[in-house]
Amino acid sequence: MSEEFKEQLRKYSEGTLPEEEREALESELAKLEAYQLYLEEQMEREEQTSGQWTKADPEGGAATGLKKAKRKAKRREKSIIRRGKWKARLVNTLTVFAAFIVFMIISNIITIVFYSTGNRGETYSDVVSSAIAVTRPNTTTYLSSNAKSVFRMNLTGKLLKQVGGEKVQMGNYNQTFLLGLSYPGVFNWMDDRNASNYIFYYPSADGSVSSGDNSDEWNKLDKLPEGTVAEAYLSFDHLYTTEELLKEFEPLNILPVWFGADTGPSTHDEVVTSPLGFPYDPIWHDDDMLKSEVTTQKTGWFSSVSSYSSVSPSVEPYGDGALRDANFIKTLKLLQKHRSLARKAAPFIELDTSLSYLQEHGVQIYGAVATGPVKELLKLREASWVSYIRVGEVRLWNWRE
Repeated sequence: MSEEFKEQLRKYSEGTLPEEEREALESELAKLEAYQLYLEEQMEREEQTSGQWTKADPEGGAATGLKKAKRKAKRREKSIIRRGKWKARLVNTLTVFAAFIVFMIISNIITIVFYSTGNRGETYSDVVSSAIAVTRPNTTTYLSSNAKSVFRMNLTGKLLKQVGGEKVQMGNYNQTFLLGLSYPGVFNWMDDRNASNYIFYYPSADGSVSSGDNSDEWNKLDKLPEGTVAEAYLSFDHLYTTEELLKEFEPLNILPVWFGADTGPSTHDEVVTSPLGFPYDPIWHDDDMLKSEVTTQKTGWFSSVSSYSSVSPSVEPYGDGALRDANFIKTLKLLQKHRSLARKAAPFIELDTSLSYLQEHGVQIYGAVATGPVKELLKLREASWVSYIRVGEVRLWNWRE
């Protein structure tokens, strides 16, 4: 008998038990009385049976019958206990299963509300894709968010490179979130060379590149068939502004896709090991988009759907250097605001020092990634402003003149 039950009995005898508890206790006591009467009746039957067997067989032969009756009673008791155990197990299992279902429903509701509040899912996607775009030359990803159960969300997307006139998949990206916490992003490259294929040389004071002997790279490019397109990592003879560099590319039949920016001491070594830059196509964020007038359509008594279209600002193909630079600075400030999340995708990024240097000295470019027909890239061998080249991805002809 539990202490709680004893306490209820004490209060019942003293008349201090509340009305509802008193009625419940009386009902329980009635059940106990009925059970006690049942046991007493069973015991009386067994005694009567034992007495009858003793009278019928004074020599003691009734002992065998008594033993059989006891064995039957024990089997019956075991059967009752076994059924009680299985019933208890079933009740416990159903209780746990019901609790699990309730927990999953509640956790799913919390997960959806958390990631949709304040556009967290879209913000996380913007930060991660921007971090990849500015730290990995000519690499972009379009991430999709998928809310999971138990407070988790996944960001997944393809890792793409511009090679010629097409974006080519080079791998996949995945990042998992647990509410506001993020696990490190996972890059699954189809070819391990894509993880660190880029090499840039920072220009010296006289515009030379002492360790940048790239005759093998030009020979490699020269031996490629004419009907192919390639990706090229270019280092320059000196620092260029964005506007100046775009003018150098304008007369060429090749496409610049990424610019490496001078971000201070981390890029002043002879070989730039941790490049930071921006893509040729600006990284537009939600507040950059030009939205049309919002139209609202009722879908029910208490519901409606709002719709609008959004367009990114227009940019001159070989101009608007100031706009591109401002977009780059704005993107770095977004990453700085979400520093912890940005470093899950780009752990080597130095946001504070890089931003301070860029804001003080302006955006100056030491290298770029370009792509186009092999025969057009070979013309850069005669360009005085290109001091070093490294050949990247190569594909069959997909160029549109």
